[in-house]
Parts: sequence; structure tokens; C-alpha cells
Amino acid sequence: MTSSKEALARSAPSADAAPGDQPGAARRAHGRGTPPRDPNSWRSRLYRWDMKASPYAFIAPFFIFFGAFGLIPLLYTAWYSLHNVQLSNLDGQTWVGLDNYENLLSSDFFWNALQNTFTIGVISTVPQLVMALGIAHLLNYKLRGSTVWRVVMLTPYATSVAAATLVFVLLYSWDGGMVNWLLDFVGVDPINWRESDWGSQFAVSSIVIWRWTGYNALIYLAAMQAIPADLYESAALDGAGRWQQFRHVTIPMLRPTILFTVVVSTIGATQLFGEPLLFGGLSGSKGGSDHQYQTLGLYMYDQGWVIGNLGKASAIAWTMFLLLLIVAAVNLLITRRLRKSQ
Repeated sequence: MTSSKEALARSAPSADAAPGDQPGAARRAHGRGTPPRDPNSWRSRLYRWDMKASPYAFIAPFFIFFGAFGLIPLLYTAWYSLHNVQLSNLDGQTWVGLDNYENLLSSDFFWNALQNTFTIGVISTVPQLVMALGIAHLLNYKLRGSTVWRVVMLTPYATSVAAATLVFVLLYSWDGGMVNWLLDFVGVDPINWRESDWGSQFAVSSIVIWRWTGYNALIYLAAMQAIPADLYESAALDGAGRWQQFRHVTIPMLRPTILFTVVVSTIGATQLFGEPLLFGGLSGSKGGSDHQYQTLGLYMYDQGWVIGNLGKASAIAWTMFLLLLIVAAVNLLITRRLRKSQ
């Protein structure tokens, strides 16, 4: 009995120890984020440097890559837009000031490309978001195999632009295309989708709709699942049906998400390039034989890499950048008004 009391006395901390001190090896151990007690030791100085420099070291790779492949090319493109630069003679730069921008604004091809970009953007964005909203509303209810349906919705987004466009080229083919076969089946004359004005724009828009509808539907679905169920229960108690709940509960709660998808789709429509280029084949960079579906992206590519006028192509790129800034500014104003209204 006496030996056990002596053992407990030896293991207990002494009365002279400061409150909170730990005996033995635990007193000498430090946690990983605990600074050393001696502020002048090399470990303390290393700890302070680690705490100050580590956050910058973690985010440094992003800024390095952004500066090398984003900011520097952007500034260099602005410098090129003020010069007469030919692809065949990159060293022979001639200062022209704002002449490239003046020639651009006076060019009928530029305004045609801007109009086509706007038309294709509207034709592809509006049906795309409306269908995405309806699909998300259906998936929001309990369905069998909901995970499978979500994967199916995301499959077109995961498909490459080249593969999707080549499939649609076969569908819209003049001879043997399924679309013209269906039109002939119902008694409508076949349409030359590549050569007609509205037909080519509709065909390019259908590719965009097919690729991005499922992606936007999943965004809407995630936003719908974040809506509190109490709102639907209150609406149901007031006698509101599913359609009235969708109009008066779902849509108002989805306004920020809808605005986000509209802005992102508008930016994507402004930069539309791959679909019309591959759809047109040999005349893809021209946007058809009569430039009927040439977008700003195609116009920039045609001026820079086909004609070789890099100065004018750089001016087109910066014009597109300014258009995107205008879209962002409009988005900011609408967002602020929505916040004030709420």
C-alpha cells in the first residue's frame, strides 16, 4: 500500500510546476503549429518565416502561370493591335495607332460577324436555358434511376467539340442527312444547311444547345435542391399546385442562378469558334460562302491565321474583350438591383 502511494507521488506533477505545464517528455514536445518558446532561436525565426511565406508559396503557381500564359499575351496583343503586323514578317512592326480599330469599325465583315454572333447567341442561349430549367424541374422530383439521368445529362458536355460537330454535320448533310430525310418524310423540301442564312445559323446553334443544355440543367438542379422545403409546404397549404409552386417559389429563388447561367452562356456565345469552324469544312474560317455564320471568333481567326494580318486580329480580340467587360458590367448592375429588391 505504501509503495503504491509513493509511485503515485512520483508520477504526480510537483507543486512547484507552473499551472498548465506537462511533466516529462510531454513538456518538451510541441504541437505542429505551436511556436517555440524562445523567440530568438533559429527555430522561432524559421517558424515566423514559415507562417508568413507559406500562403504566398501556395498561391504562387497560379499567378506564375496566369502571368506567363494569360496576362503577358493579353498585354502583348494590345501592343500588336496598335501596329501593322503581318504573320509572314513578325519583326517588321509598324506603328499605326488606332487605325486597326478604325478599319475594323468601318468594315462590313466585322458588323456582319457581330450580328451573326448576336443572332446565334440568342438562338442557342434562350432555348438552351429554358430546356435546362424544365429538365432540372423534372429531375428535382424523385425519379427512378436519378443518378443515371444526371450522368446522361452531363454526357454531351463531356463530348469533344470535334466529335459532336462532325456528328451534326452528318445529320445536316444535303444528301443522306437524317434531318433532310425527316423533312422529306413530312413533305418539306430539303434544305442546304451550310449555304442558307438562317439554316446554317440554326444548325450551329443546335450543336451548342445539345452540348450545354445538360450542363446548365445540373446547375439549376443543384440550386433547386438548396431551396428550403418549407416554402413548398407553405405554398401547398395555400392551395398552390406544382405549376404555381414552380412559378412563385422556384423561379424567384433561382434568379441569381439564372442570371449566372445567362452571363456564362453570353460569354460562351461571344467566344463561339469551334462549332462553326468545323461545321463549315473548307470554308469554315469564312463562315460559309457568304459569311452567313461567321462569328467574331471566326473573323479573328480568318484575319490572323488565314490572311495573316495579326494587327487587325489583335484589334478584334480586344474588341471582344471590351464586349465581355460590358456584359460583366450589366451583370453587376442587375445583381445589385436584385439584392436591393430582396
